[in-house]
Amino acid sequence: MVAAPALGQREPLAPPAASDAPIAYLYDVTSGQVLFAREANRRFMPASITKVMTTFLAFEWMEEGRIVPQQTYTPRLETWRRWKNVGSTMFLPHDAQVSFDDLLHGVTTVSANDGAAALAEGAAGSVEEWVAAMNAKASEIGMADSHFGTPNGWMDEGRTFTTASDLSTLATAMLRRHPSKYRHYVGRPEFTYNEITQPNHDPISGVVRGADGIKTGFTNQAGYGFLGAAERNGRRLVMVVAGSPRARDRNRAARELIEWGFAAFDQRRLFPPNARVAKAEVQGGSRTQVPLVAPYGIYADIPAGGNGDVRLSVSYEGPVQAPISQGEEIAELVVSVEGMPDYRVPLVAGQDVGEAGLVRRALNGVLGWFS
Repeated sequence: MVAAPALGQREPLAPPAASDAPIAYLYDVTSGQVLFAREANRRFMPASITKVMTTFLAFEWMEEGRIVPQQTYTPRLETWRRWKNVGSTMFLPHDAQVSFDDLLHGVTTVSANDGAAALAEGAAGSVEEWVAAMNAKASEIGMADSHFGTPNGWMDEGRTFTTASDLSTLATAMLRRHPSKYRHYVGRPEFTYNEITQPNHDPISGVVRGADGIKTGFTNQAGYGFLGAAERNGRRLVMVVAGSPRARDRNRAARELIEWGFAAFDQRRLFPPNARVAKAEVQGGSRTQVPLVAPYGIYADIPAGGNGDVRLSVSYEGPVQAPISQGEEIAELVVSVEGMPDYRVPLVAGQDVGEAGLVRRALNGVLGWFS
């Protein structure tokens, strides 16, 4: 039997109960560690969390110059009719001349189904082309068990599905590739369009210290879900809860999971960003070794109160064949923290290594006899 806390004491922090969040996942973007996982690879319908994929693709296309935020667009009449007042909306008029900036704010802040469809059509020429690009981008970043059938997550007979693990991959890519766009578009408390102001229903932003997004989701089929993020003292956590029976259950689970994540672990920096961590042997190159760099640094989350025993080992298939480009991923650092699952951090080449010339190849051959 567990004793009740003394009067005035708070209950100790704990991950959310399965009854509140059948699917729950907590990932430390800074270290690369999974801190909590329940049904992490179970497929589920993300509902409006789908719009995070639309947001990420929009960020990517902005970076490429394929979307200009100030550019205006008028939805086709049939598109406007299809999404007029369907679920969450930004109330686009039938003759709207709306900027992509407003459309994307409508998507990220008030979960606008009409805004997501209009953005998709305006950017790609058709919703179908946009959805194809969503799936291609998901595959590119490693979302191995996800598929999208719409730009907004509206019910589509199960064609749209994802996993908690894949959603953390998506959030990590968004945060690392597009930090300034993330700050501009995600986590706003409200959005006003066409003189209509609507609130953001994010359950942690403004409530949990350091929280700044990302996206809720709900349909009768999917239940209540949330993909969220928060940062404290340079430490960035991403969390997923899904399948909650009620909004209040989801909201409670989200807050409990993120607060527990910050409280239950102490983070240690092992190497700063861009530090040279090790070397890899090179075959057929102008150099016999290449330095291995950790672009985002190496960090370890240690269970609070633990002894902090950490072991490191480098894993790669070697020797690595030249030529090698600086920044090319060629190895992984395996980090072992006592009492936790091992995790891997990518290591990239710290410099270019060209192919060896005739003299260098001969010298390498001679050196090989003595190695």
